Amino acid sequence: MNAMATRKELLKQLERLPPELQRQVLEFSKALASAVTKRVPGRRLLHFAGTLTAREAREMARAIDAGCERVDANDW
Repeated sequence: MNAMATRKELLKQLERLPPELQRQVLEFSKALASAVTKRVPGRRLLHFAGTLTAREAREMARAIDAGCERVDANDW
């Protein structure tokens, strides 16, 4: 499905929803849009190389593992 067909189908389905669900779709779409980030060329990140110690890197990896990749089925 191309982008225009997707937009048309999305609007068609959105119009079928009650106002409260339309608001939820709006909030979800805002969250998706804010999650899209600009890409940064790797050469601009090189000055960060080596700024963490091995211990700090392990701690960060543990924090990411503990706090990410969890799905809350009741979130919305």
